[in-house]
Amino acid sequence: MSVRRVMGTEVEYGISVQGLPSANPMVASSQVVNAYASSTAKARRARWDFEEESPLRDARGFDMARQVADPSQLTDEDLGLANVILTNGARLYVDHAHPEYSSPEVTTPLDVVRWEKAGEQVMLDASRMAAQVPGSTPILLYKNNTDNKGASYGAHENYLMRRSTPFAEIVRHLTPFFVSRQVVTGAGRVGIGQDGRDTTPERGFQISQRADYFEVEVGLETTLKRPIINTRDEPHADPAVYRRLHVILGDANLAEVSIYLKSGTTALVLAMIEDGFIDRDLSVEGAVKALRDVSHDPTLQHLVTLRDGRRLTAVQLQLEYLDLARKYVEDRYGADADDQTVDVLARWESVLTRLERDPLECATELDWVAKLKLLTQYRDRDDLDWDDAKLHLIDLQYADVRPDKGLYHRLAAAGRIERLLDDATIEAAMHDPPVDTRAYFRGRCLDKYAASVAAASWDSVIFDLPGRESLQRVPTIDPLRGTRAHVGELIDRSDTAQALVAAITR
Repeated sequence: MSVRRVMGTEVEYGISVQGLPSANPMVASSQVVNAYASSTAKARRARWDFEEESPLRDARGFDMARQVADPSQLTDEDLGLANVILTNGARLYVDHAHPEYSSPEVTTPLDVVRWEKAGEQVMLDASRMAAQVPGSTPILLYKNNTDNKGASYGAHENYLMRRSTPFAEIVRHLTPFFVSRQVVTGAGRVGIGQDGRDTTPERGFQISQRADYFEVEVGLETTLKRPIINTRDEPHADPAVYRRLHVILGDANLAEVSIYLKSGTTALVLAMIEDGFIDRDLSVEGAVKALRDVSHDPTLQHLVTLRDGRRLTAVQLQLEYLDLARKYVEDRYGADADDQTVDVLARWESVLTRLERDPLECATELDWVAKLKLLTQYRDRDDLDWDDAKLHLIDLQYADVRPDKGLYHRLAAAGRIERLLDDATIEAAMHDPPVDTRAYFRGRCLDKYAASVAAASWDSVIFDLPGRESLQRVPTIDPLRGTRAHVGELIDRSDTAQALVAAITR
């Protein structure tokens, strides 16, 4: 494998009702999702199918009992909250009092960027539509991870892996990578600690918005005792062949290069783990503490202690993984490596080299550096301490999804943040599904046969057809089938859902 694998992201957005700080976030989130669903008849009918979900299955070989699970883990229950499927194959719903956009399955880092950025535009449109409802109050959305009052919400990644890969090997090799990866993928945050109140002059800003919320190295939970390696074993595919690695410690990125490198470098490391290529032990002593310590030092000078006794900075630890990845790609592919794999390696090396020299050299590519540069300019101009409320406001405003208010968007519009995709490409992804995964079948069915689709999930589409006493489930258990190459012509020539199902089941 290279950087190509089935993957996707799930982003919960911060939410507030303008002028009403005590507003119920679940109600506000439902208003946002329902407003978007009501904007198109195609999104109104189909419900999410929870039948095949198994959130309490643990990759270590057991199922957690429902009676001891925290309610937040029971994601296979229909609570009656807003929950719709979009024609681009994505899911838009309310999760833990936040509106969440789960991208369709894609196969490349650049497509991760494309459909995640499309989700930002969906959320922007949804908030605007909610504001148009008579008597409503404007609802503001933020692509971030914390309210700086002690609460954190997720920006999860999902990577399909071979079931044959021992889970212990995943934990062993991925934990140090995740501890150090934040120097590339962090979103940046004013304040230290879960409530962000530690803003002493030397400790006012940190690299990651999520690091302070992690308490254990390995575990099943996602909202309590958050683990660096999450063990949820819910592949949404053939469980004999695949496992889905559910990554919960990443930040919600806005910078396209950060998103691209987050998925691209992780995909490369997973490929090396699957192929047994990593020949050195990079295990970190006290990984949870190391995760936080790295985040708390934006100078990137903090030394992490490895179990073999070496002491490295997070950038140096990332360079170890880069060195392995370069050798791996050369060994497996040589001159035949695909363009995105070559580009990920080149960008990874360039970013790490400049971070080691001077982090501010990456201010046009990485969120945390762009934010730090912006905050430093305000601090120097107005002589502000890190505990000044203005800096917290700037931190929040960076993540505002509104292009005229969000500071990320204003930096990008001014050419101060590098773009990988143009607006037209992202806008098309709001409605069109990826062509090379089963999301194509799901999205096209929602677009062409909306009135006949009763429900859908990641691994099935369920039709309600005239003359049939029962609903007709079409399984999509293989994420790499149901693509345009497989079913595009069939959907094009099937005028009705009846004709499509008849052709598939013939």
